[in-house]
Amino acid sequence: MNYVSTRGQVEPLEFQQAVMMGLADDGGLLIPEHIPDVRDRLDAWGALDYPALAGAVLRLFTTDMPADDLDRLIEASYGETFEPDVAPVVRVGELFVLELWHGPTMSFKDVALQLLGNLFEYILARGGGRMNILGATSGDTGSAAICGARGRDGIDIFMMHPAGRVSPIQARQMTTVLDDNVHNIAVEGSFDDCQRIMKTLAGDLDFKRRYALGAVNSVNWARVLAQIVYYFKAAFDVQRATGAERVRVCVPTGNFGNILAAWYAVQMGAPISRLILATNENDILARFFNTGQYALGSVHETLAPAMDIQVASNFERYLYYKLDGDDRRLQARMAEFSRTGSLMVEPERPGGGPDPLFEAGAATRDDILAAIRRCHDQYGYLIDPHTACGYSVVTSLVPAGVGEAGGPDDTEPTVVVATAHPAKFPDAIREATGADIARHPQIDALADKPTRCVTLDNDIEAVRKFIIDTVG
Repeated sequence: MNYVSTRGQVEPLEFQQAVMMGLADDGGLLIPEHIPDVRDRLDAWGALDYPALAGAVLRLFTTDMPADDLDRLIEASYGETFEPDVAPVVRVGELFVLELWHGPTMSFKDVALQLLGNLFEYILARGGGRMNILGATSGDTGSAAICGARGRDGIDIFMMHPAGRVSPIQARQMTTVLDDNVHNIAVEGSFDDCQRIMKTLAGDLDFKRRYALGAVNSVNWARVLAQIVYYFKAAFDVQRATGAERVRVCVPTGNFGNILAAWYAVQMGAPISRLILATNENDILARFFNTGQYALGSVHETLAPAMDIQVASNFERYLYYKLDGDDRRLQARMAEFSRTGSLMVEPERPGGGPDPLFEAGAATRDDILAAIRRCHDQYGYLIDPHTACGYSVVTSLVPAGVGEAGGPDDTEPTVVVATAHPAKFPDAIREATGADIARHPQIDALADKPTRCVTLDNDIEAVRKFIIDTVG
């Protein structure tokens, strides 16, 4: 399996080269040359545990790695790192919830970043050299990436977050990690500013090569690849519980990486009939899938800060496929978006969105609080504000969870992706329920730990200088 850039100016790469390149050198995003069809393997895959299923999926995309080496990396990433399981599915009323917060930082980002940290170390050990990871986070990516990279040989990690715009707990999960190879940067701006700085420095090829910049954000294909696995697993689990032929999946998303992984799973043949995209008030993606127009708006600070994003970096991968793999048309559309802040994809049906696979909706602050309260009061189950966006959108589109949406799939069960442990957002839980019930010993222990972080202006050159001064 080789990898190409959405912008067509990079020679095909093998998997390990794609992992180390991160953002494609032409400014695009790396994607596999083809998407495998696995419909003839679903029965066998449905009987596998999580590590074995991960091996089955990843082997299709990592053909330059010995199978035994890949299996060892998977075991190191998932064998004892997640409790009680990597991605358990639980029933909550009429819905199913895919709990992706059982990793070391209690976020869905752990599933991909535990593997990516091991991949980086494996590749560096065989090729020599060092890597300086430059990342941007709107919340959970930072702590998960730091956890995956801390203390590793040959790696330094520079993680930018928007100053004052992540939750206090998310900030402490990052800044209390004091390993010598971990460097936290609070940027005086938004997440989109952090992402712009990251992409600009990665696009400066002389700087990227001289300072061996690598990427842990979902611009790195390995992030998306690792996430594909849990959509197969969730679909299989719900099939066993219900006997349904296919399921629907609702994904709260800001940067489009998590739901893009679900889209890839569908293209491969996962038994998923519909993708329900949920945003908060930063609804650029919901507007796109309802109208076909992808247009910038103002960034709103919300109770779900990891989704306070306007420019979704993974959208370019999806757009490439919508344009039939035409890299010239893709470049023209992205140039149009850079120039005007808007682009249009024609709807596939009158009055509908550009893709019949997707439904989409947005949750307001009141919607988020109401979803948390309803889930707790009716079912004794706590969800974080990001998961609440998904829960709210699902229950507005499908009022009883199943059976009331209309259409050919109205009896299919629905899975809501739970992206973080509620203890990471105690203020929102307290506001919704009136009680201080979102607790976890690991989170409570952060309060007394020392922190280390540097605050920089919202300026590309300030971040560049910090990296140079740090690594020499």
